[in-house]
Amino acid sequence: MDAFRGRSQTTKGIWVAKCPTIHPFTLVMDMEGTDGKERGEDTAFEKQTTLFALAVADVVLINIWCHDIGREHASNKPLLNTVFQVMMRLFGPRKTTLIFVIRDKTKTPLENLESELRNDIQKIWASAPKPEAHKETPLSEFFNVEVVALSNYEEKEDAFKAEVAGMRQKFIHNELAGDRQAVVPASGFSLSLQEIWEKIKKNRDLDIPSIKVLVATVRCEEIANEKYSAFAANEELKVISVHPGFGKKLSSMIYTCISGYDEEATYYDEGVKSVKRKQLEEKLLQFVQPKFQDLLELKRSFTLDKFKEAFDKDLDGVIKGFSVTARNSTESFMAQFDEGCADAVIKQANWDTSKVRDKLRRDIEAHVASVHADKIKNHCEAKLRELLSGPVEALLKQANNMTWPTIRRRLREAESAFSGSAAAISGFEMDEQTKAKIDANLEKYVRRIVEDKAKEEARRVLKHMEERFKTKFSYDSNSIPRVWNRRENIGAIARTAHSSSLEVLSVMAVIRLDGDDDGHKIQATLNSALLDKDMSTTTNDLLASNTWEEVPSSKTLIIPLKCKELWEEFKENTKDIVSKAIAEQKANAPLQLPPWVIGCLIFVGYNAITRLIR
Repeated sequence: MDAFRGRSQTTKGIWVAKCPTIHPFTLVMDMEGTDGKERGEDTAFEKQTTLFALAVADVVLINIWCHDIGREHASNKPLLNTVFQVMMRLFGPRKTTLIFVIRDKTKTPLENLESELRNDIQKIWASAPKPEAHKETPLSEFFNVEVVALSNYEEKEDAFKAEVAGMRQKFIHNELAGDRQAVVPASGFSLSLQEIWEKIKKNRDLDIPSIKVLVATVRCEEIANEKYSAFAANEELKVISVHPGFGKKLSSMIYTCISGYDEEATYYDEGVKSVKRKQLEEKLLQFVQPKFQDLLELKRSFTLDKFKEAFDKDLDGVIKGFSVTARNSTESFMAQFDEGCADAVIKQANWDTSKVRDKLRRDIEAHVASVHADKIKNHCEAKLRELLSGPVEALLKQANNMTWPTIRRRLREAESAFSGSAAAISGFEMDEQTKAKIDANLEKYVRRIVEDKAKEEARRVLKHMEERFKTKFSYDSNSIPRVWNRRENIGAIARTAHSSSLEVLSVMAVIRLDGDDDGHKIQATLNSALLDKDMSTTTNDLLASNTWEEVPSSKTLIIPLKCKELWEEFKENTKDIVSKAIAEQKANAPLQLPPWVIGCLIFVGYNAITRLIR
């Protein structure tokens, strides 16, 4: 540097040279200064070169003017703060020797200067943000810190040269190297330097903005916030969501807001202005998005309600052609929803309405499936009731040992007749799973018809028993009323009628749809307990129970104890019929006279006739 020509930058970039007089092989890097005027406010490069030096070199010399020690914004303090925090994140602990060279030392003792400088460096280290892995890592893990002082070159040239020669001796004897733990082979040294430099260049934390950028950032942020606040407070937003032209109106309002921002931010840094403009647009869209979603949901709900109303009206109870009606109605109302979505679209946004649209379609399809299932259910159930209710009731009233086998056969015939017919009945395409589900439900309904009818008739079992007794007792096998004369054995007829009536009770006692029990055990138990004169204690005990042996409660209609009560009531209600028959038989019997009375009557009659002749 020639002082007579003025002051200018002496080193540009990074220069590397081999030391000719130092062994082992040693490289020296000369870094561009951090206080030059040539780069202006751009401090990114100086931070990158400083970090590069700390990451690569074993020894780093940092020049500090003696008068800068103790000043907050001198002595490279801000630079070291930034470099320290980035270094801890990018590179692991690698002990480097930092030599702070105090230039132009004064009368202040070196010990005092060194103490103050070390304290400042320690504070910088403590205040630098650290990654979790290095929260408690001390400065000494990364650096050996040394402090030397040099005299003023112009005022004390000889002293300066002597002090520099003393420093050189330390390098010659290799006294200042770091821990050398991260040494790379010479063949890979160049590649290693390239990788480290690329890694440093990609780190954005070193790219601290200039004053111009900082001012633009603050002012553009203020303008954007003002425009956003004015937009959010606009009264039109409170009513716009329910009016047609929602998308067009909101697009216009957003455009006006952003145009106002562009006008006020015209003279600020273009990059900052663009970033803040984009952020403002995103905030505006985030603000109106809930209104947009609410409108879509409102349109979805409205469209669904209108579809249900129109679809039910179009069907009007008709089940044929269901598929065509459903398809046409669905496409029509989906098209109406698409028109509503187009009206709500905001020009500046690229929001996806497919999720709401898909939900509407699922809701419509669910309603169609529900209506379809109801119509199939109602149609088939009505047919099944017509097919089964009357015959089952008649079979139960005619209760005999073939009642339940016949009911089961009827049930199978009904299931077979309707199995797989739902789709054909409705004209509606269904997958196999839906068909199987409908068939399973119809099968359950068929059983429920029989079970409900059996329960209904079981509640009237006493009446059926009495009617059976009257029929069997009062009429012969040809359904001709009996004449109670001497030839009729009232006792035997009554026993037969009782047995037939008890069969009614046996048939009604348990539901037998699974074919695993035709009631023979229950019939035998009731006969032994209620008809046989020589009733055993064990049989009586069975009728004192609330359950039938090997019969689940779900299939039981009349428990054993209730059967006994019903039988006693039945006997009480029918005994008058037997008594009247006995009385009638006695009344119809011819007069029986002893032979001697008959002889006397003949003799008396003969005498009377003889007198008349005379």
